[in-house]
Order: sequence, then structure tokens, then C-alpha cells
Amino acid sequence: MSWKLSSDRPIYAQIIEELQLRIVSGEYRAGQRMPSVRELAAQAEVNPNTMQKALAEMEQSGLLYSQRTSGRFVTEDQEMIENVKETLAKEEIKAFVENMRQLGFNNEEIVMQVQNIVKEEQ
Repeated sequence: MSWKLSSDRPIYAQIIEELQLRIVSGEYRAGQRMPSVRELAAQAEVNPNTMQKALAEMEQSGLLYSQRTSGRFVTEDQEMIENVKETLAKEEIKAFVENMRQLGFNNEEIVMQVQNIVKEEQ
């Protein structure tokens, strides 16, 4: 999965979102050791200090934890991972609804559009 970072928001915040997405999608599983700061920084093509800042913030939130000599790991707290997943989903839905309203759709029309797409995808 490639890193899609832009200059419109702080890079470390985008890194956090990307890593959260990779955790909730199962790319990084609960209890799994994370790649090193340098490896992740190289993959994302960012300064290691920026990556360190993002990882430290994720540790503070509890999504990652450190073992002194072994590195960083994804939390094994499935409830926390599910909460992050819910939060990410709500943010995506709110942005989608806002965009649809800007296109002139009301709530009922938005729901109908979503239902139609879901039916088409089945």
C-alpha cells in the first residue's frame, strides 16, 4: 500500500491516519511488531523525526506500545482497534455527506444513492 501524503495538512497527522488505517484493515495485526522508524520513514519518504513524532503520538493514544529492546507493537486491545475503526468510518461518512449536500442532495436522496450503489456492488 502506497503512502498518499499531501502538503495541505501536517505530515505527521497524515502518517497517523495512514497507520491507523493499516491497523484497522489488518495490514498490521494486533500484537504485531511494527517496522522500525527508519523503515517506515523510508517507505513514506519522510524525515525519521516526523515518523517518530507520529509513532510517539500513537503510543500516547495506546494504539501502539513499546517494548524496550524489541521495538513498537500494535495494541492487542481489539476494542481499541474497533473504536479507531468506528472513528475513521464516521469521519469518512461525515465528509461524504457534506460533499453530497454541496452537490444539492438532501438526506433522503443521499441514503437512496448509497442504497443504490450497495445494491449495484452486490
